[in-house]
Amino acid sequence: MTKTLTTLLLVAGVLSGCTMAPHYDRPAAPVAGGYPAAPEGYASAEVKSGETRRATEIGWREFFTDPRLQGLIEAALENNRDLRTAALRIEEARAQYQIQRADLLPTVNANAGFQRGRFSGASSGIDQSFTGNVYQVGLSVTQWELDFFGRVRSLSNAALAQYLATEEAHRAAYISLVSEVAKAYLAERAFAEQYDLARDTYKARQSTYELAQKRFSAGATSALDLRDNESLVAQARVAAAQLARQRAQAQNALEVLVGKPIAEIPNLPAPMRLSDEHIISDIPEGLPSELLTQRPDIRQAEQQLLSANANIGAARAAFFPRITMTANAGTISTSFTNLFDSGAHVWSFAPQLVLPIFDYGRNMSNLDLSNVRKNIQIANYEKTIQTAFSEVADALVARGTLEDQVAGQEQQRDAEAARYELARMRFRSGVASYLDELDAQRQLFSAEQDLVAARQLRLVNSIDLYRALGGGLVEKGPVAQQPAPQTTTTQ
Repeated sequence: MTKTLTTLLLVAGVLSGCTMAPHYDRPAAPVAGGYPAAPEGYASAEVKSGETRRATEIGWREFFTDPRLQGLIEAALENNRDLRTAALRIEEARAQYQIQRADLLPTVNANAGFQRGRFSGASSGIDQSFTGNVYQVGLSVTQWELDFFGRVRSLSNAALAQYLATEEAHRAAYISLVSEVAKAYLAERAFAEQYDLARDTYKARQSTYELAQKRFSAGATSALDLRDNESLVAQARVAAAQLARQRAQAQNALEVLVGKPIAEIPNLPAPMRLSDEHIISDIPEGLPSELLTQRPDIRQAEQQLLSANANIGAARAAFFPRITMTANAGTISTSFTNLFDSGAHVWSFAPQLVLPIFDYGRNMSNLDLSNVRKNIQIANYEKTIQTAFSEVADALVARGTLEDQVAGQEQQRDAEAARYELARMRFRSGVASYLDELDAQRQLFSAEQDLVAARQLRLVNSIDLYRALGGGLVEKGPVAQQPAPQTTTTQ
């Protein structure tokens, strides 16, 4: 019996390494071989730092040079609840995979039993019934499937791919959190700078309005000039109130990402101004094909496709016989003292074969369902690649235009500042009316606000490109090459 059982185990072990899953071929990437060129008349941003590393090799501490932002990202990685959930999903998927993998090997149980009762003479082999005890100890293997057609192996491969997909989902959540904290921080800083401009403008206009009131009382100016001053004061007051509210809301959104009140983060440095931010914006974009290994969301989609492919193998195996085995070996005796005597040994071996004959199309429908789900995952995989390509392309197209936009906005701000000074001097000299000075003041305030917004857009674009190329997964570079996704399953 021992030799027979050993032989069956060896044969089952060899055959269980094979599955009936179709051979996996990675679908072709449904994108162009290169990224779109910059709009006519614009070129990509000039290389300023000589950076040649990929985004995945640049740690987020290198990319985000603001010490305050670094502290916020560090706190978010430690406290953000969504990231915690993604990490726990990994543990959940690992446990599910280990449960499924355990079916590949027999489960051996030790058992001991005691029974007292009245036994029939017909079943005991003696002429009369009797009352007695039965003691039993031994080992048992219950309903172990000999995986000749790879059904259990396919299910194990599917669970493994789902586990690996969950790991990639956690990496994608990590990258997304880093970029979202940075963008939320920039939004809060932009509102803060715009609020400071509005507050200072309000104070200056209030002083000018008080002076205009005195001039009007003395008959040195008209009521029209006074009302224009009053309107400018009201505009600055409204802008300050709006920006104060927007800044508070932006800080609340940032604290949700960070996972704790910002005031409770120890030793957090003072913030930098947007004009002081020197975020690397000249990351080499590489080729679209490199996104397959750089982006964890693409690797996640491929692992889900591999899982669906393995489930086809399990559905195919359901058409073939399923062989299970139950075995017991131990000792049994009517007295405890004789339980381990040489004559008390017993064993049983009960293989069972189940061959599907008529199931009203259940197995065929399961196979069709598995094929449809694989096709769905192929479409999801291709869509993920297209989305990644689009994100990189959008960031690259915007990079050069935003640089030019910021430069143009700075030029406009400087021109409006010079215009305001000239208008003020002309009014003081009696050459121009006070309305010219008021109009120049209004245009300067608008240009300053627009410049802050343009700088924010440029920095957000750098962050989007960094994230789209797979950056933000490591704290410091260089990083070892991420392993390429699995391309074949055990056949």
